[in-house]
Amino acid sequence: MKTPINGLILAGGKSTRMGIDKSSIKWHGKEQQYYLADLLESFCTKVFISHREEQRENNPNYKILVDSFTGIGPYGAILSAFNQQPEVAWLVVACDMPLIDKSTLSYLLENRDISKIATTFQSPFDGLPEPLITIWEPRSYEVLLSYLSNGYTCPRKVLIKSNDAHILQPQNADSLMNVNTPEDFARAEQFLLTKQQLHHAG
Repeated sequence: MKTPINGLILAGGKSTRMGIDKSSIKWHGKEQQYYLADLLESFCTKVFISHREEQRENNPNYKILVDSFTGIGPYGAILSAFNQQPEVAWLVVACDMPLIDKSTLSYLLENRDISKIATTFQSPFDGLPEPLITIWEPRSYEVLLSYLSNGYTCPRKVLIKSNDAHILQPQNADSLMNVNTPEDFARAEQFLLTKQQLHHAG
């Protein structure tokens, strides 16, 4: 029996390379953290937005999960989620992927392998597992803690070294585009504009 899935939007980054808070960019008419939370609603039992303590803000429409494992980036956010609800799987999505869409999420969930610690995509950009759009199964919590105790704070390395992840080829490579710099921003903006123009033309 498949365990329930909660959603976790990673919005706790400091966006130093970008220069502006990536979670607040309005790619789709609302702040990206809220757009993604709404997108995950139809796939997950509950959806949380991961924030650092100093980011905490009141938005009655969304559940905020404040990091309890601090200073280790996305790794800490994932562990903090499991620390609160270890019995569920967590669908983790980073807020710096503006091209994530329903079909990408559907494909990930339809191909979920509960016998593995995680189901993820192979990045079309470097060929490695993409840990920040991943379903982490409940038993991955102990694995993540074990790797942390050995000095690892990179979820991608856990997926690689554990050799226990179900890795999918993305149907749409562009959907996994990361936006970390102003150059990435311009590229993603152009992509969305072109997509919008094609949609209106069709």
